[in-house]
Amino acid sequence: MYPDNIIKIGRVEGYILDSLKRDGALHFTLLDPEYDDTEFVRRVVEAADNAGTDAFMVGGSLGVGSMSAEKVVKVIKETTSKPLIIFPGNVDNVTRHADAILFMSLLNSRNTYWISGAQALGAPIVMKLGIEPIPMAYIIIEPGGTVSFIGDAKPIPRKKPDIAAAYALAGQYLGMRLVYLESGSGAEEPVPTKLVQRVRSVISVPIIVGGGIRKPKQAAKLIRAGADIVVTGTLVEKSKEPKEVLKKVIKAIKSTGKRRTKRREEKRNE
Repeated sequence: MYPDNIIKIGRVEGYILDSLKRDGALHFTLLDPEYDDTEFVRRVVEAADNAGTDAFMVGGSLGVGSMSAEKVVKVIKETTSKPLIIFPGNVDNVTRHADAILFMSLLNSRNTYWISGAQALGAPIVMKLGIEPIPMAYIIIEPGGTVSFIGDAKPIPRKKPDIAAAYALAGQYLGMRLVYLESGSGAEEPVPTKLVQRVRSVISVPIIVGGGIRKPKQAAKLIRAGADIVVTGTLVEKSKEPKEVLKKVIKAIKSTGKRRTKRREEKRNE
């Protein structure tokens, strides 16, 4: 018999899995909690929501205080009914108003604080606040950007997909239910498609890819390579017309995901 207190899939994680089953691929919008301009945040959220994003993430590499995070979270909750997920830069990013938190371990960090230390400090807070934890393996791919520096990571070389696959598989074996491949906010190029393909070949849990994704073709290629969720942040923040830019990216993600779902159904029916 299984213990009654075994970690179960929560509402937000269930939403993600059900949406992936239906649509084949998803898009998440990432917002940095450092923004003081609440009207700017509201405009971005409205644009992303109308463009068809599936969920919102709040987080940044430079750990900001909980008051800043709560300010941005409050605006998002007032503006949309889509799930709001904390993407923590550190323990002080945890806020009671979020729907869930990516309870993640930076597997290729040199510093054990980012592998298990911050998690030990944050776990009691997450439990006390009743936030849904979603276990996730976080893997930094070069160049890595600010998160690589702050997290003292040893970025995985872009031309070494086998190393990324080994870390991702280790994450799955450790019980992580998501794997996030991150090339760094504002990276010149996204995670290579060959690297995503290799990771997909060895794991069965959903793959999230973020960093450097600016064009619909880039997003579509990542989905075809095996990514399940594409995250964009800088793209929305720096665009004069975020809704139109996002519409194109999300359309590429959804259409590619639908084709993948259709192929899977056809194979099952053969």
